[in-house]
Amino acid sequence: MKAALLIASMLTGGDDNLKRDMRALELFLQDQEDHRTYCPKKKWSQPDIEVYKKSLRSHLPKGCKK
Repeated sequence: MKAALLIASMLTGGDDNLKRDMRALELFLQDQEDHRTYCPKKKWSQPDIEVYKKSLRSHLPKGCKK
């Protein structure tokens, strides 16, 4: 459900940024999965999807995934 809302909010900006938005969503979801897999005990507050849209990079805490 949360992913569907993220996709819907991202697609309202038009086609110009669609590829960037899709990449941001991919990174956002991958970070969630990687945090659960590699460092679930490490405290982490995932940034908003807008942060991913601007940076297009992972935002996992240092030392979480090698």
